Amino acid sequence: MEGQSVTKVVLLSCGSFNPITNMHLRMFELARDHLEDTGQYKVVKGIISPVGDGYKKKGLIDAYHRQEMAKLATENSDWITVDAWESLQPVWVETVKVVRHHYHEMLAAEQKNDDVDTVKYAKKRRIEGNYFEDSSHDKRRGGPQLMLLCGADLLESFGIPNLWKQDDIAEIVGRYGLVCITRSGNDPHKCIHQSEILWKYRKNIQVVQEWVTNEISATHVRRALRRGRSVRYLLPDAVVHYIQEHDLYSAESEQKNADVVLAPLQKYTGASSS
Repeated sequence: MEGQSVTKVVLLSCGSFNPITNMHLRMFELARDHLEDTGQYKVVKGIISPVGDGYKKKGLIDAYHRQEMAKLATENSDWITVDAWESLQPVWVETVKVVRHHYHEMLAAEQKNDDVDTVKYAKKRRIEGNYFEDSSHDKRRGGPQLMLLCGADLLESFGIPNLWKQDDIAEIVGRYGLVCITRSGNDPHKCIHQSEILWKYRKNIQVVQEWVTNEISATHVRRALRRGRSVRYLLPDAVVHYIQEHDLYSAESEQKNADVVLAPLQKYTGASSS
């Protein structure tokens, strides 16, 4: 639409990335296309944030390796980056705190850009001797928006007892917004309909239909690796080579944290490892 303001968006994806797959990367492309097709958004950055070792998920290999694989997977992207803040934390950090962290980082970067632009603009005005009000200089008022990018399985996990705090869901969806990529066997619209919180903030949830179905699962990839099967074309080549070089994903690694209670369940129920 003519004259309609466009909101800059940063997409944040949190998860295990154990390992990162082509589907993880594809989600960013799908989300960007969907948002920009509305004419309301301009996606300026994508951030991959691997969870820290403190999450205690079964089969979760060291954060260092997951971080390195994500960097290799995105080395040819001009807009998707990998951030280490979450994975470097000594204990598990709730997703809402990760979202807040990146939101404040985004605002700080935007403020820095604004300060630079203000100085340039002031110099330009002095040089030209023209002090009229430049309306284009005031278009930043809306500011950038951070949105959490996820698959439909994460949306479904909001309904699992004690996995999420209800206040956290409300903040993530209500304040920041969610971009959800559909997946075969998942029905995000049903999840939204059945959840009072998601229904309340349904206008902040962008559901993206993936018509070219791609069911790459990190779980299936790890299984194939344990069995000595090829995973080429499921992961970026650089990631495949890294896995082979460091001999990752064995029967032993899949048993890591097998007797440990997942960090959110420990925190919200007081359950402890056996």
